[in-house]
Amino acid sequence: MTADDIIAAARACLGTPFQHQGRLIGVGMDCAGVAIHALHTSGGNPIDVPGYGETPNKGALQSALDAQPDLEVVAFPAIPQAGDVLLFRFFNEPQHVGICTGPGVIHAYSSVGGCVEHDLCSKWRSRIVRIYRVKGLS
Repeated sequence: MTADDIIAAARACLGTPFQHQGRLIGVGMDCAGVAIHALHTSGGNPIDVPGYGETPNKGALQSALDAQPDLEVVAFPAIPQAGDVLLFRFFNEPQHVGICTGPGVIHAYSSVGGCVEHDLCSKWRSRIVRIYRVKGLS
C-alpha cells in the first residue's frame, strides 16, 4: 500500500453527495465513509463503526480512529504527509476526518454537500488535532 493508492481511492469518491453514514460512491458518503473506502480499497483492513451520531461526543471519533489496526498516531505537532488520515475539530469535539494529499485534503463535507478536494490552507491546518499514518506505508 502506498500514499498514491490511498489518495487515488479517496479521489474516486470526489463528487459523491454528502450523506451521514453513507458508504456508496456516487450515492452518498460522509467523511468516515471516504476514509474507510480509501483505506479498504488500497489494501488496508479498517474497522467501520456504524450507528454514530452526526455530532460525535465524548471522543467517539478519536477513539474509533485510535482503534484502527492499520493506523498509528503521529507525534503532534507534525507536518501531515500524503496518505495520512487527519482528524479535525471545528468546535469542542474532534468531529471530522480527511485524507491528506500532501498539499491538500480530500473529504466529504456537509457544508458543501459532497466529497471535495482542496488546499490544506492555514485555516484547515489549524483544525487538525491528530494525524494518523498508515502502518507500513511504502
